[in-house]
Amino acid sequence: MSVEIAVRRLAHGEGLALPTYATPGAAGMDMLAAVAEPVTIAPGGRALIPTGLAIALPAGHELQIRPRSGLALRNGIVVANSPGTIDEDYRGEVQVILLNAGEAPFVVERGMRIAQAVLAPVIRA
Repeated sequence: MSVEIAVRRLAHGEGLALPTYATPGAAGMDMLAAVAEPVTIAPGGRALIPTGLAIALPAGHELQIRPRSGLALRNGIVVANSPGTIDEDYRGEVQVILLNAGEAPFVVERGMRIAQAVLAPVIRA
């Protein structure tokens, strides 16, 4: 099953690829950092990283922003409010709060895969 998501690329996201699935069986799309300059996150620190994208989700859906397991294992980089939720009516830029739970500073560079986005249905009470 596939669902269309309307995407608007913001000026600082120009030149970056749209989120994509790494493999045919992947549940999450890779989200890229749209930073103008490298951002260093100190151990125990956090940073709000832009993706350069604004989206319009279809009714009855959310976009969950989750950590990438490789970044978590190798560097201690996690999504601070995991999973972050992008609501169907949010139209601002999708940004990711990264937390450095590792022991060394971590540098986020432009185009780096920073998180995964999983589209999920929402059932309201």
